[in-house]
Amino acid sequence: MDRPALATMPAMMKLVIGNKNYSSWSMRPWVLMREFGLPFEEVRLRFDSFAPDSAFKKAVARYSPVGRVPVLVLADGLAVWDTLAIAETLAEQFPALPLWPQQAGLRARARSLCAEMHAGFGALRGHCGMNIEARLPEVGARLLAEHPALRSDLARLETLWGEALAASGGPFLFGAYGIVDAFYAPVATRLRTYGLPVAAPAQAYADRLLATAGVRAWEADALAEADFLAFEEPYRQERGAR
Repeated sequence: MDRPALATMPAMMKLVIGNKNYSSWSMRPWVLMREFGLPFEEVRLRFDSFAPDSAFKKAVARYSPVGRVPVLVLADGLAVWDTLAIAETLAEQFPALPLWPQQAGLRARARSLCAEMHAGFGALRGHCGMNIEARLPEVGARLLAEHPALRSDLARLETLWGEALAASGGPFLFGAYGIVDAFYAPVATRLRTYGLPVAAPAQAYADRLLATAGVRAWEADALAEADFLAFEEPYRQERGAR
């Protein structure tokens, strides 16, 4: 997509992430930065476990005191963690780019949608972990039957997306692609992985997210990892199993 030219470009940033097949939190800033053409060095740390003495925890501790990814390391060495903080920092670093909607009211609403994704949808995120390589529609059907909270999350997703798209006219939640769309990109992969049904407008929006250049690039890397982590996959015994 066409973007405004940047008058000045800060020196190279680093983005510290986890496994691309599984790390939905890492996916958000990565696809955002890729979609807007922001230059950064990727530092990928493999998940082994999340125990305090794990290799992953020791590696990420070099960048952040919280022991989680993603972490954005600015050119001056300042580390920013948490996806919302990273998004706001990028918006400040690159004010010429429309990362947030320009109109104040729409910007406030977009922040609300990001915060709801960040703190809500617990059943969807908890029961349907991101797994880009897998296709588990039978698991999705069972989870929907067993968990009313998951059905509630999908209904809320339909309403939230539907209202935003109706107000903006699309193709993305606030018209042009922005931070809020990057925040919901992992949800689009979950809908596909678990075959979760949503209303036609929501499904069409999810399909548009999956077709963006940033998501396609992330997914290509995720498939190339060929890394099966049993603790991330409660529904399978091996990669590629259906």
